Parts: sequence; C-alpha cells; structure tokens
Amino acid sequence: MMTNDRIVETARKISALKNHFIMHERFGPLEARFTMLTEKRLADIAMKRGTEAHGLALSGASGTGKSAAMSHLLSRARERLDQANHADLTIVSLRVPSPATLKLVGLSLLRALGFQISSERQAWYIWDLVRHHLRERKVIFVHLDEAQDLASRGTKHELNAVSAMLKTLMTDADWPVSIILSGTIELEDILNHDPQLARRMKTVYFGPLSGIGHADDVLDLLEHYCERGCLTIDDDTATAELAERLIHGAANQFGLVIELTLAAIEQAYLKNESTLFLRHFAEAYAQRSGSDDAFNPFIIPDYHRVDARQVYAREHR
Repeated sequence: MMTNDRIVETARKISALKNHFIMHERFGPLEARFTMLTEKRLADIAMKRGTEAHGLALSGASGTGKSAAMSHLLSRARERLDQANHADLTIVSLRVPSPATLKLVGLSLLRALGFQISSERQAWYIWDLVRHHLRERKVIFVHLDEAQDLASRGTKHELNAVSAMLKTLMTDADWPVSIILSGTIELEDILNHDPQLARRMKTVYFGPLSGIGHADDVLDLLEHYCERGCLTIDDDTATAELAERLIHGAANQFGLVIELTLAAIEQAYLKNESTLFLRHFAEAYAQRSGSDDAFNPFIIPDYHRVDARQVYAREHR
C-alpha cells in the first residue's frame, strides 16, 4: 500500500535527481562557444576596450533540453566569475514575457535587474534605463529564454525592431552586453532576418535523437541516473531495444528522454522497488500520455506506429 510518507520521500528523491545535470555530447560545443565569449569579454574589460560584444543563440525543438543546458551553463559561468575574482560582474537570465512587446521585455529586464518602473513610461525611456542599469550592474550577459517569442507576430516591422534592440545592447559604446538567446527553431527566423545580427552570434543547434545513433548514449544516461538514484536496472531491461523505445516514446527529444526516465524511476520509488524494470517505463508513459496499452511504445511490438506527441490515444474513441 502506498503511504503518504512514501509519496513525500519519492518527491524528495525525484527533486534531487532533477537538480542533477548529466553532461551530454551536445553540451560540449555549447560550453566551448560560451567560454570563448566569456574570455574575450573579460579580456576586453581588463584592457578597458569598448569593442562591441558578440552573442550566442541556441535553437532546437521543444523538449530537446535547451533550458536545462542553459541553466547549468550559466550556473557554472557564475561560479567561474566568482573564482576568478570577478564577482562584481553580473549575468542576467529571464524568460521572454508574453506578449513579447519591446516595452514589456524592457520592463521585465528592469525587474530582473532589481528596478521597478511604471508601465506608463514610453518604450524609449524604458530601454534607456535598461542600458543604464546594465552598465551600473556590470552585466556582461543577458540571457533571454523562449526568445522566439520576441517576434511572435512575425511582421517585418517587429523583426526590425527586435534586431535593432539586440544590436544596440551589443554595440553600446559605454558598456556592450553579450546577448544569449535560447528558443525553438523559430528563433532562427529572427537571426536570418538581419545579417548584421546573425554575424554577431555564435550558433548551436540541439537536433533530435535517433534510435540507432543514440541508443548507447541513452543507456549510459539510464545507468547514470540509476546509480545516482540508488537503483539497479534489470539486465533484461537495460538493452538497446529499451533505449530505442525510450527515444521513440520521447518523440526523439533529449529533454523528454530525461523526463520519461525520471518518471519511470518515480514509479519504482512509489512501489518501494530497488530495481528498474521495463514495466516502470510503461507505467510512466501511460500516466504521461493517458493512452491505452495499444498505444504504449513500451508494451506493443510495433511501437514505431505510435505518435508519441499525442495524448489520450485510444483504440475506440
């Protein structure tokens, strides 16, 4: 019988696992580009050079693990700044608000910088304040998550305004700021709209996984999480076939692979079991999708016919 104590303990353990970042092959190029941006900026500051800053853009479909990667990247960057006696330098990260008007983005940036202002102010005044506080706080990076929403309406006028705003921050003569953008592939439209903006940005793309090409990596991930979560994994479960089913069940997205893995571990914890089995993945998928067994990629033989992006799939509707 499942007790409240077990539910509480399971929630605690899963929270700890979610907080643990597992390095993966795509994180390396992202970190390398970011580290180079950081070192160039620090060198310019040390030499008191006011050259324009450059930025970084990370794009990929929803569920590819972009937000987790960026969060870990910025956390490590803040630690390195502290260790290198640059604690006075600041990194600001925020999610682009909706609706993503330039005025509302500016107000959100001011709040992230610890400054409140009336929304009655005009956009030009708000952005003048943004640049002032970026300089006063010595902000070297501004990270905008869900950055595709900056041009959600997609009009030429809107794209021009967004591009101009980003370039202005990076080329500010008194205090240039590097812009970090992360978002879905629609983010690429913003960069492709303005070649001047695009040339100032390093780019990284988190693509989909493939069952054959990434099965071994997913198995390594499973074993890592099990070890971290004090579980063993059944030998008949830890197979390339499971990895391929997991990748398919996660719609080929790395972040969703992690979500399903943690959901399966959660099922094991709730049942007070110390070994992870295939049925735990089937139960996790069923709870996540609300679908019948006939549409569960961890149960049926011909799992490729399942559209993992759909929920509540049933044989008779």
